[in-house]
Amino acid sequence: MAMILNPSERAGGIGQVTARFNLLREEVARRGALALQPRPQGVHGPKWQALLGELRTPVEHWQATRQPRATDESTAPSRPVMLLPGFGTHPVRMKPLGRALEAAGHRVSDWGLGFNFGPSEDRFERLCERVVAMARKEGEPLVLVGWSLGGIFAREVARMHPEAVRLVVTMGTPFSGDRRANNAWRAYQLIAGHSVDEPPIGAEMSVKPPVPTVALWSARDGIVSPRSACGRKGERDLAVPMRCTHLGFAAHPDVAAMLRRLVAAY
Repeated sequence: MAMILNPSERAGGIGQVTARFNLLREEVARRGALALQPRPQGVHGPKWQALLGELRTPVEHWQATRQPRATDESTAPSRPVMLLPGFGTHPVRMKPLGRALEAAGHRVSDWGLGFNFGPSEDRFERLCERVVAMARKEGEPLVLVGWSLGGIFAREVARMHPEAVRLVVTMGTPFSGDRRANNAWRAYQLIAGHSVDEPPIGAEMSVKPPVPTVALWSARDGIVSPRSACGRKGERDLAVPMRCTHLGFAAHPDVAAMLRRLVAAY
């Protein structure tokens, strides 16, 4: 039997829909304004040639896998490793790195939060709880490997819970210098809904965590300024240059080999 609404109930329902639509419109406008903010004078991301070079990532990976590689027969202790994806990506993008680390005997997990669409206090709290719980379960601190924005998460977790983190490795992570020295900050502000100057976490991104911290960076990065990803002395313990694109950090064989060496060394 169909429900018949009286005029006052019908008007109330229409009013609720209108209010929600107005709120949505205001939110879209707010985020659009964030995405259209001008870049500060003198601040630049990688040049457009490097940005276009990101399109060659699949070809470069294929070529790299066909290159002969020395077999690493060293026996390093098995370590628990957590992989943290970059902005707008899912943990599945880092599966090649995970397989390479597992082949070396390490216990690999992802961050457990699905797609990385930017930080919030709730997501960061859940990540901290997961890292602390896993470290307790494993009986030793974790190695955190963060790609791009995932590296910001990794550094902040290590600052908050150094007892649960053995090593932080960032890959193409913009933790140093101006936060707009990259080609993704406008997309970040649009999707995350806040300014890069007012993030829920990482207010002092350049401050080094109190654990060993290694920054992998590439002069061929088309998304993040190499200087931002390399950092300055005191902002990380070691900076290692790689020859790959920004997208390449997630799967390039050379990056996987470097991670194996770093995890074994620490």
